[in-house]
Amino acid sequence: MAAGAMAQQIADPYAEALLALASAHNLVDSFAADIRFVVAALEAAPELGQFLASPIIKVEAKKQLLESVLQDQIHPLILNTFKLLTDRRRIMFITAVCQRFLELQRKLQRVALAEVTSAIELTDVHKQAIRDRVMQFSQVSSVELQSYVDSSLIGGVIIKVGSQVMDLSLRGQLRRLALQLA
Repeated sequence: MAAGAMAQQIADPYAEALLALASAHNLVDSFAADIRFVVAALEAAPELGQFLASPIIKVEAKKQLLESVLQDQIHPLILNTFKLLTDRRRIMFITAVCQRFLELQRKLQRVALAEVTSAIELTDVHKQAIRDRVMQFSQVSSVELQSYVDSSLIGGVIIKVGSQVMDLSLRGQLRRLALQLA
């Protein structure tokens, strides 16, 4: 079994349990905001994730770190779930659990995730135009954007929603033109 598939298999039940807890307490949006905070913290401080994933560090030390860093930042039910992950020696999958929770939350609330890569930073007007376009073709209630800048695109954007990709970049147009000429 591939590492990604194993991580997904382990993360699914925890993410589903978190979503069930959030739904039962009418806190889905609050939990999603807290989970986004955790993901951002793990991205901003990779050493935090390395500490949690280390098999050498004792479970109690990991739980103490989670409490000191997250106790006043996230809902206690989420923190308890992370402690349970630690007790079961699965805390190294915290990012996978968080990502899966956000996927399930978007599916529940009919929100599409659009990954937008552009040559320059997008303005709010451009972002809204992309949201509107994605809402038209994907039949969702709202769109969450993740934007990235890639100067090698020269101009334009690449929009990815699920498995659909719209390459509206100059680099993509040049590549298509080269294929037609070849």
